[in-house]
Amino acid sequence: MRISLTRDFVKKVPIPDRPVDYRDTRLKGLILRVMPTGVKSWYCEYARAKRVWLGRVDAVGYSEAFEAAQKILSEFYRGIDPIEARKPAPDVPTLCDFLDGDYAIWARANQRAHEQNLGRLKATFKSLLAKKMDAISALDIERWRGKQVERGLSHQTLNRDISSIKACFNRAVDWEILDRNPIAKVKKARTDDRVKVRFLSGEEEERLRNSLDQREERRRQERASANAWRIARGYEPLRNMHELQFTDHLRPLVLLSINTGARRGELFDLTWENVDLDRRLMTVSGMTAKSKRTRHIPLNREATWVLKGWQEQTEKSSGLVFVNDDGHRFDRANTSWRGLLKQAEIVNFRWHDMRHHFASRLVMGGVDLNTVRELLGHSDYDMTLRYAHLAPEHKMKAVEVLDR
Repeated sequence: MRISLTRDFVKKVPIPDRPVDYRDTRLKGLILRVMPTGVKSWYCEYARAKRVWLGRVDAVGYSEAFEAAQKILSEFYRGIDPIEARKPAPDVPTLCDFLDGDYAIWARANQRAHEQNLGRLKATFKSLLAKKMDAISALDIERWRGKQVERGLSHQTLNRDISSIKACFNRAVDWEILDRNPIAKVKKARTDDRVKVRFLSGEEEERLRNSLDQREERRRQERASANAWRIARGYEPLRNMHELQFTDHLRPLVLLSINTGARRGELFDLTWENVDLDRRLMTVSGMTAKSKRTRHIPLNREATWVLKGWQEQTEKSSGLVFVNDDGHRFDRANTSWRGLLKQAEIVNFRWHDMRHHFASRLVMGGVDLNTVRELLGHSDYDMTLRYAHLAPEHKMKAVEVLDR
């Protein structure tokens, strides 16, 4: 029934035998419902069979009901469902709870270095761990960045950390824990992504190789001395290292890094099933590659010699190529690597820089950048362009056109 719902009408409306709805002629959607018990209530009907209770007449007057109904109808026309809007917001976790809970479960299933990644996130953004994720703002991240810059951290490092935390929030959005990413607008700082790469000079490579040889000889002499001591006391001697091509893992790992450009983790994950010595081919599986794409690396003479010698020495043709003393996958080689660099008097050189050394030698040898990209397993060309300055001949030929 449509009628003008004046104050007097509402006050004097008769009590019916069954529920009756009176619809306001001034505002379509505003309804007065009168129950047989005498209870009178305001409703706003914003769609067919969809209505919102506004309150009882004895607590909410006509003017208040009118304004409330207007607001609901306005929101509905703008795409907001009043019933959905009135539902309680989901319980948003703190950043710490999210990292320890759902995100940790996902990371363990999808990231090889999940422990390191989670640990770095929690250590880097320690000041934000106690805050609920929807309460963390772009300004919080900018304030954090400002403090890190004052501490002397590089923009490259900060950009990596910001990418990690944004990816974390994006997961929360994908899983409908958050409606939106509150830090999505945080931008990376501009950096020079074509910085000069670190690779070994001819003298440095020679010193590195000499140090490897000296280390091998020193370990052989130490084993011989130890065996002489054991024999003199009636103990069974250990294996004679003079019979071995390599005394441990370090030399083959370093030589393979220099000659294949494989990442350290890729060598740690390398299996004999992915080494074809007859065809001189090493396969980096997409399961272990950073790009998640399988790539095949041809083996030069030295790399082939290393792998053949290591296979003969370990007497293995299956499983991991390199294992630690417990027979498990290597997870680090830092101590022996640092000792080698110290002996070779090489500074500011990381294990990963052997990958740059591999690429730099190829480019300086005339290999085109696209082939280098494929050998390195770069997913895009931009990563390989950092080596372009090592082959300036094509740019020189370009400007020589002006001389004609």
